[in-house]
Amino acid sequence: MPPYPTQAMRHLGSPVGAGGLARADATGEAGAEACGDVAIIEITVSDGMVIDAGFRVRGCGATTAAASAACERLRGASMDDAMRVSATSLDADLGGLGPERRHGVDVVADAVTNAIEHWHTDRLVPPLGSDPLGGQSPCQKRVVPEINAGMGDGAGSGPIAGATLGSDPLGGQSPCQKRVAVAMSGGVDSAVAAMLLADQGFDVVGVTMRLWHDPGAARAERSCCAPETVRLARETCAVLGIPHLVIDATERFRAEVVEDFIAGYRAGLTPNPCITCNGEVRFRILDEAAVLVGATLLSTGHYARVAQMDDGTRVLAAAADTTKDQSYMLARLRPEVLSRLLLPLGDLQKDHVRALAAEGGLPAADAVESQDVCFVGVGGYAPFLERNAGMTAQPGEIVDVGGRTVGSHDGHWRYTVGQRKGLGIAAKEPMYVISTDAATNRVVVGTRADLAARVIQIDDLVVHSTPDCTLDVRIRHHGRPLRGRIVMTGAHSGEVVLEDVAEAVAPGQTAALYDEGRLVAAGRITRAPARENSTEE
Repeated sequence: MPPYPTQAMRHLGSPVGAGGLARADATGEAGAEACGDVAIIEITVSDGMVIDAGFRVRGCGATTAAASAACERLRGASMDDAMRVSATSLDADLGGLGPERRHGVDVVADAVTNAIEHWHTDRLVPPLGSDPLGGQSPCQKRVVPEINAGMGDGAGSGPIAGATLGSDPLGGQSPCQKRVAVAMSGGVDSAVAAMLLADQGFDVVGVTMRLWHDPGAARAERSCCAPETVRLARETCAVLGIPHLVIDATERFRAEVVEDFIAGYRAGLTPNPCITCNGEVRFRILDEAAVLVGATLLSTGHYARVAQMDDGTRVLAAAADTTKDQSYMLARLRPEVLSRLLLPLGDLQKDHVRALAAEGGLPAADAVESQDVCFVGVGGYAPFLERNAGMTAQPGEIVDVGGRTVGSHDGHWRYTVGQRKGLGIAAKEPMYVISTDAATNRVVVGTRADLAARVIQIDDLVVHSTPDCTLDVRIRHHGRPLRGRIVMTGAHSGEVVLEDVAEAVAPGQTAALYDEGRLVAAGRITRAPARENSTEE
C-alpha cells in the first residue's frame, strides 16, 4: 500500500477535534464494527454557523485523517458550507488517499451527513414563533427544489392550450428569491434537474429524504433513498458545488405512506402508494425542509410540466416525453405547491437527460431506474403484507357475479380488480376478478364483459377547474386515456361519466382528468358500477 500523502500525515500527526466535544448539538455516526471502521462526528451550532466540531474514531488511519479534515472544514463554517462536505472534498483535502483507503473518507462523510441530518430533522417542524434558521438573514433563506425535473431544450409536444410554458416562473423576483430546494433521490433525473437549475442561476440546495424500507427485504431490493443512493446524491451535489441536506423521514413515510397502503389492502382496496408519496407526503416534507434552509421554491426531477394559465393560475401539465410522463403521479399536488414548483425536465426526453448527466460528469449518469412501490421487495405485495401487517392466510370463497361459489382463496388482499392469473378456476371462458369484499373475505369473479364500466365515482377530489367539456380520463399511470365528463356531486366528490368503456376500474386507485394536457382534477376511485353501466355497442 502506498504511503499517506503529506496532507493526510499532517492530520494524523495533529488531528483536529480528536476526542469529541464535551457538549454537542448534534451527533452523527457511520460505519460498522464488522468492517473495522466507525466514525462519530459531533457539532455545535449557533446563528447558522458550526461553532465547533469534534470526532471519535475506531478504525484505520484513513478514517482518523478524514475525520480530522472534516472537523477542520466544519469549524466556523456556515451551515451551507457544512452541507457541502463530501467524500470527494475530504479526499482532496487529504491529497488523494487512493482506492485502497477510500473507505475512510466515505465513512466520515456519512457521519458528517448524519450529524447535519440530525440537527435539521430535530427542527423540521419547529414550534410557532421559533427561528428554525438559527439566525440566518432573509437572503440566506434558500429554495429547495426536488431533483428530477428538467429545464432546457428538448423535443416538446407543442403548447398546452390556454397556458404559457417556458415563461419566467419567478415572475421577476430578485436573485435572492431564486433559491430552490430540490428533492434528490440519487437518480439521474433529480441530478440533472439540480444541474439545470444551477446553470440557470438558481441558488440550489439538494434535499434527500431517508425513507422507510421493509426490514425483511433483501438489501439489494431497497432502491429509493437507501444509504447507497444518499451517498450518490451527496456526491452529485459535490460535483455541482451545492449544499446537500438529508432529512430523516423514515417514520413519517412509514406512518403516512406504508400504513395507508396496508390499511387500503385490509379494506379491500387497491391503493396507489406512489401517488400518496409523490403527490403528497414527499412534498410536505420537502416544503418543511425548504423552510429550514430558507428556500421559497421547490423542484423535483419528475417528468411533468407546470403551465401558467391566462389568469395567472399555475396548473400541472403532461410532459413532452409521453413515455415518461409522471403528471399522473403528481395529480394530488395542491395549488399552493404548484405556485412555487419548478419542473425542469418537463420538456426533455429521457435519453437527452442521460446525455446531459454524462456531459456534466454527474455520478448518477448511469444510475438504474427506481422501482415502483420502492418499499415492497421482491415477491410482491402478499409477502410484504404478511411480514408487516400480520395478514396471513385466511381462507375464503371465490364467487361469480351471480353469487355461486366457484373456488376458494387464502385472503382477499391477494387479489385485485382485473386479475386473471392465479384464480385456479376452471371455466368455459377466461375469468377475472371483478371486486373484493373485505368484510366477508370474498372475491367476486366474472367475464371480461363484467369488468366494463361507464361511470366512476370519486371522492377526496383536488379540483383546479371543472370545464364543461369532454376530458381525458386516466385511471392508471400508463393506462390509455378515456373520454368522459365530470359531474360534481359534492364539494370534494363527483362522478366521471365515460364515453369510452373502462375496464378493471379498481377502488383505491386515482382518476386523473386532463383538458388538452392540463390536469384539471384528480380523486380517489370509490366505486365503478360495472354490469348495469356497461352497454355493448
